[in-house]
Amino acid sequence: MSDEPQQPGGEHELWDRAPRDPAAHGSHSGGPGGGTGRAKKSGRPRRTGWRRAVPTWRMVLGAVLLVALLLIGGFAAGYELVDIPPANASATAQSNVYLYKDGSVIARSGEVNRENVKLAQVPLTVQHAVLAAEDRDFYSERAVDLKAMTRAAWNTLTGKGTQGGSTITQQYVKNYYLGQEQTIVRKTKEFFIAVKLNREQSKNQILEGYLNTSYFGRNAYGIQVAAQAYYGKDVGDITTAEGAYLASLLNAPSAYDVVVHPENKAAALARWNYVLDGMVKEKWLGAGARAAMKFPVPGKVKPPTGLSGQRGYIVQAVEDYLTNNKIIDENTLATGGYRITTTLERKKQNALVEAVDDNVMSQTSTDRKADRDVRVGGASIDSGTGRVVALYGGIDYTRQYVNNATRRDYQVGSTFKPFVFTSAVANDSTTQEGRRITPNTVYDGANKRRVQGPNGPTSYAPANEDDADYGRITVREATDKSVNAVYAQMAEDVGPGKVKRTAIDLGLPENTPDLTPYPSIALGVATASVLDMAEAYTTLANHGRHGAYVLVDKVSKGGEDLEIPDRHTEQVVDRQAADTTTAILRSVVEGGTGTAAQGAGRPAAGKTGTAEEDKAAWFAGYTPDLTTVIAVMGQDPATGVQRPLYGALGLARLGGGGAPAQTWAQYTEAALRGTPVQDFDLDLESGAAETAPPTAENTSPGNTWTPPGHPFGTQPSSPGSTAPSIPPTPWRSEPPAGGTGTGSPAIGGTQNGGTQNGGVENGGTQNGGPENGGGGNGSPRGGDGNSLLPGGRRTPAPPAPPAVPRQ
Repeated sequence: MSDEPQQPGGEHELWDRAPRDPAAHGSHSGGPGGGTGRAKKSGRPRRTGWRRAVPTWRMVLGAVLLVALLLIGGFAAGYELVDIPPANASATAQSNVYLYKDGSVIARSGEVNRENVKLAQVPLTVQHAVLAAEDRDFYSERAVDLKAMTRAAWNTLTGKGTQGGSTITQQYVKNYYLGQEQTIVRKTKEFFIAVKLNREQSKNQILEGYLNTSYFGRNAYGIQVAAQAYYGKDVGDITTAEGAYLASLLNAPSAYDVVVHPENKAAALARWNYVLDGMVKEKWLGAGARAAMKFPVPGKVKPPTGLSGQRGYIVQAVEDYLTNNKIIDENTLATGGYRITTTLERKKQNALVEAVDDNVMSQTSTDRKADRDVRVGGASIDSGTGRVVALYGGIDYTRQYVNNATRRDYQVGSTFKPFVFTSAVANDSTTQEGRRITPNTVYDGANKRRVQGPNGPTSYAPANEDDADYGRITVREATDKSVNAVYAQMAEDVGPGKVKRTAIDLGLPENTPDLTPYPSIALGVATASVLDMAEAYTTLANHGRHGAYVLVDKVSKGGEDLEIPDRHTEQVVDRQAADTTTAILRSVVEGGTGTAAQGAGRPAAGKTGTAEEDKAAWFAGYTPDLTTVIAVMGQDPATGVQRPLYGALGLARLGGGGAPAQTWAQYTEAALRGTPVQDFDLDLESGAAETAPPTAENTSPGNTWTPPGHPFGTQPSSPGSTAPSIPPTPWRSEPPAGGTGTGSPAIGGTQNGGTQNGGVENGGTQNGGPENGGGGNGSPRGGDGNSLLPGGRRTPAPPAPPAVPRQ
């Protein structure tokens, strides 16, 4: 017999048969049906009842693998499909910040109040405070940290303080690349961008971006602006306690502002403590230092530093300065983010605003129609350095947007006359008779006297103020009284082209409107700006050395400085020419039309001026330290048309010796208060020493007297004629009337009864003399005689007081 076991008759029979009991059947070998004694296992019993609802392990494993494959595929697809987008416009928009010389903020331009800083500019303790508040594991975690999200939820539920569930990377992505909308699409994009960004940027770069894009309340975007908004200082000066408060604000900016919402102080204090305790826990802050800290109450909420008041005018002037000097182009500047430190000094700026308010704006009345036309421009420059220290552009940029300090459309009037005299001395000029021009040179001051050219009388015969005749008068006196007839002739004697060149050398722009080489140039028909005139007068104050004014000290963006060109100075006119001009301008302040400037309490030199038809009144003056120009202008607020100032401030006429000189005096006194009084150090030309007024006894040919010519102001046509040994009798049998009509031109007419006591001083600035109603100069154009001048404007004079430039 075979030892092999016998096989059943069919395979299905084995599986259908119940297992046999080995004990009952025994096992043997070699017999029929014998084998190994084992039977094959039957199939798994079918699952019944509730077990049928439970998935098998095979099903679970399959599902897990399927989900994993879907997630991996989805992640791969999302990673490939979602790119890092360009930054959104609001995240990159920054304001330009304009600062005073001392670093305090003047204004911010731009809709978004943001100023980016480098991470290195943020103190390390402030960085740690932000991490303690928002993401303590930032430097060790991945871009998206589920653990952090879980921990944040747990802390919120257990009352341990609220903490953002997203990582700083995710928050930065939301702020910088996406938006604040709460949608699945945005959250999905945030996830993938955060992962990519974490691979492409360092943690420091991400933290820097986060600090510059986060909102801190008080319209402050970014930690630099937040430091200014809450504590009035740059982020680099923020203390640890203050930094912890700023970090607290990230969680609920408005709610945690204890000044705006004092009722929430307890919650803000709890959040502040949470931040500091976190810093201690992370070993970023010592326990002892933590215990000593007191809650740093933030400052009051400041109104937005927009462009109201003087801010807009300053921003406009600074932007023009930057673009005109090619420091930065307009389009680049408009992108924002620039930190611009100006030369303006806050004390002097405030003093200038106060002086204008006290002497001009507070004198206006809603009951006077003329007062609605009043505008004021002012500029002040350090005489030694050329740095602009104060600007006044108007009452309010949001109400009067044209900058009165920089506009070039008002005549400068007689403030131009010093440039004529400077040119005369600088060019060693002589009269038509060959006599050198000095302060003591005598000219004919007759009203409507024809200007004498090399070939005889010209057609130009300017009128003096109120048609006053001054007879024989020295240049010094003619400057004191601002006699048009004298200076028009002097411009012809020097050469109008040379006068123009000197004015440009002193500081007026070459393209100044109406700066034309005709004798009328002497009367101030040119329309230079207040700031232009301040620069030119600064050159006189600086002994003839000119340098362009400086308005900006420093420009930076992102911690990097832009190159600012150095200021170059040069001797444009010799010192004697500039200093001799200063000497006669001192006389204007001491006894001429500018005596109101004595209120500064300093040695001063200056000149008054009035535009055609009294549309502007000027005072330009300087001390050895400070040069300032003030102009009061008339402009219709509705149409923008220039208007005469007749009746403004309750005065019949408004002249440069009135409100402008008074404003100058108050400002200069305040601006220089507490500084040593300096006197002028002058080097005068030969023959410039002050002498007595000319008489018949001291006008021999050896003196510098210019003969008055024939009656009616007509001189011989021969330019080389010499003066007679005794001057001819004046063509009038009586001296000019002046104020009261008594006395000689030097004693009774122009001094006691004319421009001094009856005119400029007692009847001028106060009672209606040359400044506000009395005598003065002639029309530069459009008035008596000037309409015949080539290139002049034919503007008719008004019926009441004549439209003439004067003192």
